[in-house]
Amino acid sequence: MSQVEKKAGLLRRTSSSKKPLKEKVVLMYDEIFAKEDPAKNNPRFWDELFLMKVNLEYLESKLESVDGEEVQRIQDNINSLFHHCVQALGEEHQIKVVNALQTLCALFRGVHQKNKSASGFDIINMLMGFDKAEQRMKDLMERLDSLLCGDSSESLKSLCLKLLLCLVTVTDNISQNTILEYVMINSIFEAILQILSDVSSRGQHGYDAVVLLALLVNYRKYESVNPYIVKLSIVDDEPTLDGMGMVVHQALTEYNRQYKDKEEENQGGFFSTLTSMVGSMFIADADEKLSVQTNEAILLALYEAVHLNRNFITVLAQSHPEIDIAVTPTTPTPTTPTTPLGTTPPSLDMMNNPELPLDPNLQTSNLLITFLKYASIVMQDTKDEHRLNSARLCLIILTCIAEDQYADAFLHDDNMNFRVNLHRMPMRHRKKAVDKNIPSRPLVCAVLDLMVEFIVTHMMKDFPMDLYLRCVQIIHKLLCYQKKCRIRLHYTWRELWSALINLLKFLLSNETTLLAKHNIFHLALLVVNLFNMFITYGDTFLPTSNSYDELYYEIVRMHQVFDNLYCMVLRVSTNTGQWKEAASKVTHALVNVRAIINHFNPKIESYAAVNHISQLSEEQVLEVVRSNYDTLTLKLQDGLDQFERYSEQPKEAAFFKELVRSISLNVRKNVSLNTLSQDVLLKEFSTIS
Repeated sequence: MSQVEKKAGLLRRTSSSKKPLKEKVVLMYDEIFAKEDPAKNNPRFWDELFLMKVNLEYLESKLESVDGEEVQRIQDNINSLFHHCVQALGEEHQIKVVNALQTLCALFRGVHQKNKSASGFDIINMLMGFDKAEQRMKDLMERLDSLLCGDSSESLKSLCLKLLLCLVTVTDNISQNTILEYVMINSIFEAILQILSDVSSRGQHGYDAVVLLALLVNYRKYESVNPYIVKLSIVDDEPTLDGMGMVVHQALTEYNRQYKDKEEENQGGFFSTLTSMVGSMFIADADEKLSVQTNEAILLALYEAVHLNRNFITVLAQSHPEIDIAVTPTTPTPTTPTTPLGTTPPSLDMMNNPELPLDPNLQTSNLLITFLKYASIVMQDTKDEHRLNSARLCLIILTCIAEDQYADAFLHDDNMNFRVNLHRMPMRHRKKAVDKNIPSRPLVCAVLDLMVEFIVTHMMKDFPMDLYLRCVQIIHKLLCYQKKCRIRLHYTWRELWSALINLLKFLLSNETTLLAKHNIFHLALLVVNLFNMFITYGDTFLPTSNSYDELYYEIVRMHQVFDNLYCMVLRVSTNTGQWKEAASKVTHALVNVRAIINHFNPKIESYAAVNHISQLSEEQVLEVVRSNYDTLTLKLQDGLDQFERYSEQPKEAAFFKELVRSISLNVRKNVSLNTLSQDVLLKEFSTIS
């Protein structure tokens, strides 16, 4: 049977001369699309319609095929269909409710698909009649709220959420979906919170609820007062916040596990390598997508929670056993065969078990650790715009965390130590890290490790300047907190200093290429000021006096990089050009670094000459440094421990607008009402009827 015949709902051909028979529901749809009122000759028309199995494809294609004149002619019937769908949601007959929900989804999708260029008001008019729209949408939202909060079956609740996701994502730009004004007025925020606070319902519907909330929060967020933003910002109910955190945690954990499995599979012996090699000739594209496809929807939900609600910060730190989802019996989640890795909800059993027995040998984890591992995966490869945006969102979330005083307190808490196995990009010049060698440390060490890892691994031709700026600013904010609270963190600071110096070296080597696209002087200034933070305040937060000595040793050892940087910025700042002022700022910022180099270099050379040593050891250089601090003169620089706080509007508004558009398209593609099989639903409710 052809695709056209399938859409038309054809059953069979009785003979070659006769027309194929149509399903009864298709005949009833045809009556709706005729000019006459379908209930005129059959008063029970609407009752009978909602007892019929919905033919989604046919109804949607019929709506899409209607032209301008026909719209006017059948508008009353479409309005009537919408009205009777909403009424059917209040029926006790569960099959009617299922069919009404699916019909509403087809209506929303079909009408929007046909009228992409039409105004929101025209679409509202076609669907429900503009004069009755307010009442129709009030009734719809109240009935959906009642179904979500009541004792309805889990399948019905899932269908309600699918309908809401369908409604929210019918337009590419969520803020152009005028129907959502009614969803703002008739809020379902409390229903979403109820789902998240209840262990059982969270297991079934938490993922869809969190994604729905993240999308609703982004409706016209810069243009008007969005009640979902206001309400999310003041939630202080612990079970609800914990529930939201649990949903995000499990989704990210599932992604991390799948990525690790794939990584191990790709490293599995000669035969596996050979097979993979041959296989990759044919499935390389699919393979690549599987390994890097990220889950921006759940990441956006985490961002909104962290950014808007200060109470959510406590959820990040709550410890629980680190669970390997693979060993947990799972209920399969219906997905399409092409669903990318990481975009499906985690298994239901995992979501149903917020508290599992602690094993003394089991490493404890929390949402922040899971997020850091996730970030270490998505930040590895930023070569296309999609992956670049995922990495940017991870860094924005970390920026919000680094600015929060409570978050900083638990990040630096010596009593909260964890082993965090971050994923590291394979590089020829370094050995693969062994997970067992990772010490148990305060969580801030893992954040710094992640920043260092990014700095070291992304010095490339297509330079991700925005991400580098964010990385360096996150490090700066953490140092400001350490300086303020005099926290002496036992961290391998030399790795950070080395990474920063190599970054300056890279900027110098690629000056011409990079200046064509970026203001490299701004990044250079931020890096130099990090060194100024260590030079000026290091005695208050570096762990030992030896660490301070090592800082000077690294500056002197790599003096050529700083000398070259000074020559470059001096050259640019003394010429007229667009970078004159930016370069001049770096020149002034280098004053103390140059003072250190100019003070200690002659002393080291003199020591070598007096002792007839051609090449000094590190210990000998450190001895010279320690014995010559007294005669070193440095200038006090103001504002080193100050920073501009993160603000989404206006700087990030364009980024989030495009991100939400991308998420909306992805949700629309993956959230099909067919994922809840009609046959399964009808079978479930046929016993009730």
